[in-house]
Amino acid sequence: MRRFISILLLCVGIYMNADAQTYTERVQKKVEGQGTVTIHQSDEIDQLVNDPTATGVQSQGSSNNDKKPTTPSKGNEQAKKETTSPSDTGNGEEVTTPRRTQRMAGYRVQAFAGGNTRKDRQMAEQARNNIKAHFSNVSVDVHFYSPRWICRVGNYRTYEEAHQMMVALQNLGYKQASIVKSKVSVQY
Repeated sequence: MRRFISILLLCVGIYMNADAQTYTERVQKKVEGQGTVTIHQSDEIDQLVNDPTATGVQSQGSSNNDKKPTTPSKGNEQAKKETTSPSDTGNGEEVTTPRRTQRMAGYRVQAFAGGNTRKDRQMAEQARNNIKAHFSNVSVDVHFYSPRWICRVGNYRTYEEAHQMMVALQNLGYKQASIVKSKVSVQY
């Protein structure tokens, strides 16, 4: 009987304490000898953070027809900005236009694949710099895919686009250039 009463009291205490503080209140709590945290956020975000049952918040005045499409939440997939030069606008002001990217199956051109040494990393970075000097508008990435350093070029939807870049890289002297299937970021 004593066990039952102690479990009951424990459950009541947990239940009362669970509603006592939200996450943001707990974070903003002032403690002697420690720094303070201040959070400024809208009610919708507060509800998302502090309500464990919230799956999505819609403001009271909006309907389903008013919803705007959202962008994916991953770092490189968020909406990007493209900056135009002041001479493009004619009035000397810099203008930004939103650009969105989408990850999809596609092709990249592998210009260099080395080993896992510091020298191979330097060679991959040198290949990136050389390719960027010739093709400034093409994305060139150097990554370490265990066990080797790899330099890959471009984000191409079709094999034909990737093949054109591969031929251009082979003409630059990268005879080992090859086309690889990959997830690519395509702007639209």
